Formats: sequence, C-alpha cells, structure tokens
Amino acid sequence: MLLLLAGCDPTSRPGDTRGYQSAARWEWHGRVSVQLDTALALTRLSLDTTAGGGDVALARYDFNPAVGEGDEYSLTIVLDLGRARDLRPGVPHALGPPPARIPAYGTVTCFCGPLKPDSVRGTFLLVTRGLRQITGRVDATLYFTEWNAPTRHVTYSLHQRIDLVK
Repeated sequence: MLLLLAGCDPTSRPGDTRGYQSAARWEWHGRVSVQLDTALALTRLSLDTTAGGGDVALARYDFNPAVGEGDEYSLTIVLDLGRARDLRPGVPHALGPPPARIPAYGTVTCFCGPLKPDSVRGTFLLVTRGLRQITGRVDATLYFTEWNAPTRHVTYSLHQRIDLVK
C-alpha cells in the first residue's frame, strides 16, 4: 500500500534533477529584491519584508555536493507568489516575466565565469499550502548570460520538489 501511495506523489517524478534543497524561506508580506552589482559581476537575490507586499519565496538547491568533485554548483530561485491562497493546488502556474502568473528570478553559484541572470521560465505546481509550509514542484529552466561575453548563454534545469517554510 505504501508503494502505491508513493507513486501518486505529484512533487517527485522519474528524471528529476538531483539537487539537495539546502535553504527554503516563505514570507507572507514581502517583495522580491534583485540587485545587480556590475563592479563585482554578481547578482543578489533577497526577500524584503520591510515594505509590505505579497507571498514571496526563496529556495536554494545544491548539486553534486560531494567533496573533491569540482563540478558542483548551486541554484537559488525566488518566486513572487502574489497571494499564495489564490493559487489553485494541482494546477501548473507559469513562471517567468509577464504574462506569466508567477514572476521568478534565479542565480547560479559555480566554478565558472560570472553569469548574469536573464530569466526563469517554467511552471510551479502547488501541492499543499498550510499555515507555515508550502509544498510544491518547480519545473523550470534558468537562463544566464556571461558577464564578459553577452553573446554566450548558459542554461540550468531545475525539476524538483520545493518545500517552503515560514
């Protein structure tokens, strides 16, 4: 019976990316803050709770975190959910720039040249929303441009469960 119920889990699927979610944060009254620092060639993502706003979320995934590998990287994604209670469970909501339902931004930390975020495109599937936790699924591609070579682009995939905690 347990095996049958595990097969019905809408948050995990065969072929998912193999990242370890190392951070998760959900704020009820916040705004997404994206700051580009051209002097240091980096992007800072944060959740600003001082100016009010809607439901916002930040999650970080670490890939290949084994010692000595050299190919490890981390993806950080922020989602501007608006009013989380207005999101219908079980329905994939579009991520990305308007007209997408949920604006999303991402950064990558890696042993590579500095990358500037372009966009995040994909879907967010809300599975459960409780008083202090949101469980869902992110199926997205994060697009980046090299800071020093604007014609060179890089993409990273994120197909995983997301657990957000207040």
